[in-house]
Amino acid sequence: MQLSPAIASPQARPSRWGLGCVSSTLLIPLAARANGCTLFPQLDPDDEQAKDALRTLGTNVHAYLADWATVLNVLWRTQVIKDMGHAFFDRHPYSQGVNLGAGLSSYFQWLDNGNNRWLDADLPEVMSLRRLCFHALPAHCRQHTLNITRPGWWKRLKLPSSPDAQPVLLICEGVLMYLKAPQVDALLKEVGENAPAGSEFIFDFMSPIGIGQAMFHPSVHDTGAQFTWGTSQPDQLLHAHPRLTLQCRRSISEAYGWAARFAEQCWKPWLGGPLYGMMMMKVRDLHPTQH
Repeated sequence: MQLSPAIASPQARPSRWGLGCVSSTLLIPLAARANGCTLFPQLDPDDEQAKDALRTLGTNVHAYLADWATVLNVLWRTQVIKDMGHAFFDRHPYSQGVNLGAGLSSYFQWLDNGNNRWLDADLPEVMSLRRLCFHALPAHCRQHTLNITRPGWWKRLKLPSSPDAQPVLLICEGVLMYLKAPQVDALLKEVGENAPAGSEFIFDFMSPIGIGQAMFHPSVHDTGAQFTWGTSQPDQLLHAHPRLTLQCRRSISEAYGWAARFAEQCWKPWLGGPLYGMMMMKVRDLHPTQH
């Protein structure tokens, strides 16, 4: 969940690059990954790509570090995605990874094992900014313009879908909370209908109590983006497609220690789940081969 104070100066606003409301939140995780280690050295992702991107943009993002909670959230979810990604490619070293709504993140710098492939996809204006920031793509890495709210994106990205294909790792962070519930369902349905068995989908989520509350978060309010989706019951998402199973749900409370975990258990009867967290869904084979 990308929450922070407004950017320090009007000259630093992402709108100068022609970004839309939601896309303009991309500087928040970029700043956290590049400079957040000053606040939380134990979660330092060692993100050289983020540091290079900030130097290329010449943008002052120091104000973001004043919002230590958001920095912690971003660094925590980055570590969760890295850990899950490494585990996936340990099991499937020749598979494809995809970052849907990639912004200016670069997970392949950590997950490249020399044999796997990677694809970063986002809206045209974001991909133009990526080309400005990331001049040389690593081997086996490509980029593609994409609107994930349009059905059929799996085929447009030319992702594998045959029953005997290698599983695909999908990442989507800082995106779903800006979609409508039917759009989230459609996205999950697209994965369920097309992904090879064993594929995994990692994404972050927020509690439904945050829907429509972006005006209370200075940086998101400044962009004009609004929170329009949240969930506290993972089972509700599984109805999108019968091939989807919930493998893991993580709560941001684990980054804040035992007191936060205790508080979360206290409010669970009313909220139903974490205020913010990560989920990993897996695509199963509904008709396994009989031996």
